[in-house]
Amino acid sequence: MKNQRINNLVLSGIFIAMGLILPMIFHGFGGGGPVFLPMHIPVLIAGFFLELPFAIAVGILTPVLSSLLTGMPPLFPVLPYMALELAVYSAMVSLLYRKLKLNVYISLIISMICGRIAAGIAVWALITFFTVQLPSPVVFIQGAIIKGIPGIVIQLILIPIVVLSTNKFKSTAS
Repeated sequence: MKNQRINNLVLSGIFIAMGLILPMIFHGFGGGGPVFLPMHIPVLIAGFFLELPFAIAVGILTPVLSSLLTGMPPLFPVLPYMALELAVYSAMVSLLYRKLKLNVYISLIISMICGRIAAGIAVWALITFFTVQLPSPVVFIQGAIIKGIPGIVIQLILIPIVVLSTNKFKSTAS
């Protein structure tokens, strides 16, 4: 139990670090964060390997720390919906893959859909309660999906390869 907790803590730190570094690399080459979604990749991968509370923490802490350290995403209004979206990503992956034992692709796709819906709900709350000037939740989700198609394709190709390769390596190393 204690070893598992330490393992989760170490992996959480690694995934958060990756979630800070990848966007910096993309922004260093001319931006592309909303297109290639570099912060989403380690957060989604985290859900495949971390217990639920740790996965949620990675999903929340990664954009918060990135915002505080680099200014990306902006604290308001982007950070609230991005933190919720990423927390839902990692939580859903952890639940679907680790608890319900669904396959990698189904877990990933359902998690990506749920995360976007959560972001839309957060956008609705920001518009409704804070009178933030954002597109309607439906338009926001549509725009995020259309603009993020390259990143979504990268996620759908890269993440299953990483997860399945890591699992295969772990099983042969045992």
